Amino acid sequence: MKFTLSWLKSHLETDASLDDILYALTDLGLEVEGVENPAESLADFVIGKVLSAEKHPEADRLKVCQVDFGEGPSQIICGAPNAREGITVVVARPGVYVPGIDTTIGVGKIRGIESHGMMASERELQLSDEHTGIIELPEGEMGQTFPDWLAEHDPAKVDPVIEIAITPNRPDALGVRGIARDLAARGLGSMIARDCDPVPGTFPCPVSVTIDADTLDDAPVFYGRMIRGVKNGPSPQWLQDLLRAIGLRPISFLVDVTNFFTYDRNRPLHVFDADKIAGNALRLYRAKGGETLMGLDEKEYTFQPGMVIIGDDNGPESIAGIMGGLETGVTEDTVNVFVEAAYFDPVRTAYTGRGLRINSDARYRFERGIDPDWTPQGLEHATRMILDHAGGEASEVVVAGALPDVARAYRLDTDRVQSLVGMDIPAEEQRATLQALGFTLEGDQAHVPSWRPDVLGEADLVEEVARVASLTKLVGKPLPRPSTGVPKPVQTLGQRRQAMARRTAAALGYNECLTYSFIDQEAAALFGGGTDATALENPISSEMSHMRPALLPGLMRAAARNQARGFLDLALFEVGPVFHGTAPEDQDTLISGLLVGRTGPKDVHGAARPVDVYDVKADAEAILSAIGAPAKVQILRAADAWWHPGRHGRICLGPKKVLGVFGEVHPKVVAAMDLKGPVMAFTLWPGEIPAPRKSNATRPALTLRDLQPVERDFAFVVDAQVEALALTNAAAGADKTLITDVRVFDEFIGGSLGEGKKSLAITVRMEPTEQTLTEKEIEAVAAKIVAKVEKATGGVLRG
Repeated sequence: MKFTLSWLKSHLETDASLDDILYALTDLGLEVEGVENPAESLADFVIGKVLSAEKHPEADRLKVCQVDFGEGPSQIICGAPNAREGITVVVARPGVYVPGIDTTIGVGKIRGIESHGMMASERELQLSDEHTGIIELPEGEMGQTFPDWLAEHDPAKVDPVIEIAITPNRPDALGVRGIARDLAARGLGSMIARDCDPVPGTFPCPVSVTIDADTLDDAPVFYGRMIRGVKNGPSPQWLQDLLRAIGLRPISFLVDVTNFFTYDRNRPLHVFDADKIAGNALRLYRAKGGETLMGLDEKEYTFQPGMVIIGDDNGPESIAGIMGGLETGVTEDTVNVFVEAAYFDPVRTAYTGRGLRINSDARYRFERGIDPDWTPQGLEHATRMILDHAGGEASEVVVAGALPDVARAYRLDTDRVQSLVGMDIPAEEQRATLQALGFTLEGDQAHVPSWRPDVLGEADLVEEVARVASLTKLVGKPLPRPSTGVPKPVQTLGQRRQAMARRTAAALGYNECLTYSFIDQEAAALFGGGTDATALENPISSEMSHMRPALLPGLMRAAARNQARGFLDLALFEVGPVFHGTAPEDQDTLISGLLVGRTGPKDVHGAARPVDVYDVKADAEAILSAIGAPAKVQILRAADAWWHPGRHGRICLGPKKVLGVFGEVHPKVVAAMDLKGPVMAFTLWPGEIPAPRKSNATRPALTLRDLQPVERDFAFVVDAQVEALALTNAAAGADKTLITDVRVFDEFIGGSLGEGKKSLAITVRMEPTEQTLTEKEIEAVAAKIVAKVEKATGGVLRG
């Protein structure tokens, strides 16, 4: 949004400096993006008087001039045809930078005669394209700076142009008056009344207007009137200067009027040549699709179904809220003009503009929301300006539809500024601020002005008060602490478990990944997903079409990308949500890890080896232990199909309560994910871990035993199908008080054992609690172990 300082001051009576205004704008949320101040680039140019001008002895077109610019006569060589004695000129002394020619003036010789400066043309000062001669001023004080002279005689030439960024929630700031209103509320001045009395119509409007019933939602109201006998032509100089300053090209007065109010009041308007409206009737209706219109930009547009059209008996003549048509556009020959002021739905306008790929000032404002209540006043203001500058006679106003009801009010609680923002603002100051912004207060109810569609609740009232008071006044304060005791932790059990899982996995050497919750259908199907229940209606891309059913697809994609770049040894993990449907209970939070490659770099001593199932088993158990899982669990088989059928295990508390799965990922899945395997992985369900019975944060007392533990080895011959877990569980159950650990240290198959047999060797650790174990007591426990294992597995002690 661009505007000049003088334009702003036509709405705001203020003595504030430009710097104060710029600071206030940014502080109010209307961030200043740039300022073009012509006075700064012209500050070094001064007014001078040509005392004499004589022909250069060595050049017919050059003149040797004596110029006084307040420091006595100086000699300047000039080639301008209008250089002559007695004129007042603009001088660039040696050392001055001339922006129009990108040159710094110095002392030089031209055809053997020294020149101490330059007399400038308008183009050299970037005031216009005029360069046929040097600037001639009607009068001026020698030595006076040129910006000071312009400020007195032609202030538009040194009028600063301010550009601000507009956030989508502040459409009122797309008009200069809305910006002035904010500054007045801040205290930088007072608003200047710019009301306009209704212009009485002297004859019935010959152009009728109707809105189809199915179009009223998108075009609720349309105001219009004819002005006959106008004289269209160039706009007044002040209007042309304003439009040029903000980057608009003056076209003709009738068109420039609509552009002026678009920026002055955020009120887009449109003018039709009334004599070109077929049938003297305008109709607002929805396009059926396929209709065409030649726009004012001389491009042809084809309408899609549902777009709102303003048409006459010949068909479409304007794209509602976006652009008029070339056929009924005004020209220099227009005598009778029909002025339109309407309100169009922001969403419909945005869809239409996007569908037709049109970016216009009207669309930019309508799709953000203009003031619907100012629609009739906008028509009156435009009518008055046209009558004042182009003459003519106004008809009565024709109206179709009705203004939408945007009235609303919210409770103003003056104490909420302190609780929501942390600022101490007196209640009366809060009320005065809202009134200055256009709110109407009745008791504790604040009625929102029609030009503020962004205010939609009590919190927005607080924001307005705090914004105007300046959020820079916020002072950081420490949070209040309880007078006694330690505050209770605010994290939930699940949050604490996730944090501990992250710390433990990182300590184990894993790198954390954060992957998208969206994956492609093929990858989702490999892990039990990819159904319609988890499909996205509007996916970002074909590779993100479904919600992920597991974390492993994202980790495997990340590993594949790293392998493609030469990183072959990887340890990755992620903590995040997975999805199995649309209901809240179909979402779960998992912990997954991935190992690929070797346990370490290549080593001459052979310490590194390929990762295996036992690596991920140990890591999974370590993480489960850290987040509070019971120490005694069962390792079972029969996991999902994406695990290797013979190289995986389920960590369970009973056959139905699964805490996690570890093992090798199925080779077919690895190949489908473009990974070089084998791939070892684990997935944990922290939500399945039982909550601790006691909620206190203290640890149990440490129990130390000073008695010597005893270890005994046993080797059992069992059937080849017997799992080691069954054997170790049986051994551990022989004496739960003394036996603290049972582990397998050897497996032997074949040889003298025969077909279908194997030998499993275990170490049993016994720790006495009261006194050192005697050999007899050890032998008794050993006998129990052998009996338990034989009963549970059918095996026999190996001789």
